[in-house]
Order: sequence, then structure tokens, then C-alpha cells
Amino acid sequence: MNNLDALQSAGLQLPSPAYLFGAILFGIVGYAAYRYGKKAELPYPKWIGVALMLYPYAISRTGMLYLVGGGLCVLLYVFRA
Repeated sequence: MNNLDALQSAGLQLPSPAYLFGAILFGIVGYAAYRYGKKAELPYPKWIGVALMLYPYAISRTGMLYLVGGGLCVLLYVFRA
């Protein structure tokens, strides 16, 4: 518990369970899209999959995580070829 207090006093917070679930979910969807795009030699699903796997590292707010992830999933649906 002392370590958690030290992290919070340094300005760091642990992510919420909703954030962790979203990051894992969009990471799995991104990996599947990347594999599909690579196997079918389609550039859009491949790069959207890469974006889905990497963007949770740049976004720290849970609402934005789901908003951007949902938008990328819509793009993936549109460019599924």
C-alpha cells in the first residue's frame, strides 16, 4: 500500500478496469485486423489494425479510448474490402 501512495503522490494513477478492458479488447481486434490485412494483402485493414494496437499507449482517458477505438473499428468495417 505504501508503493501505491508513493505513486499517487508522484502524480501517477493506475488505469481503471474499464480502461484495461478496452485496451485489451481493441488490441485483440487490431491484431486480428492486422493479420487479416497482411494475409489478404490489403493495406487499409493492416494499418488500421496497427493503429488499434498502438493508440491505447497514447490515450489516457477512458472515454477517449472507447471513442477513438470505436471510430477505428468503423473505419475497419468500411475498408474491409
